[in-house]
Amino acid sequence: MDIADLARAVNEFVQDMGWYAPGSSHPQTPRNLAISLALEASEVLEHFQWRDEADKDSLAAELADVLHYVLQLAYLLDIDLEKAVLNKLECNRGRRW
Repeated sequence: MDIADLARAVNEFVQDMGWYAPGSSHPQTPRNLAISLALEASEVLEHFQWRDEADKDSLAAELADVLHYVLQLAYLLDIDLEKAVLNKLECNRGRRW
């Protein structure tokens, strides 16, 4: 499964839940998705709070939530994530930290 397949699976799930529908109790707008993405990313941090290692299965679930929101946000804003990642890698190759 590639990134496009993952995006299709996520969007199919969201459609099935009715979250793209007008009047949804969980409206999937870019604003709401960006907020949810930030919240889920903070949940990744919680797994490392007060310890150096995290439970792999629990962390995997949180990372999946983060990717879920990234894929949805890219879909709604018509961003080609594969292209964006490759462009960012190329840009970063020329950077020095």
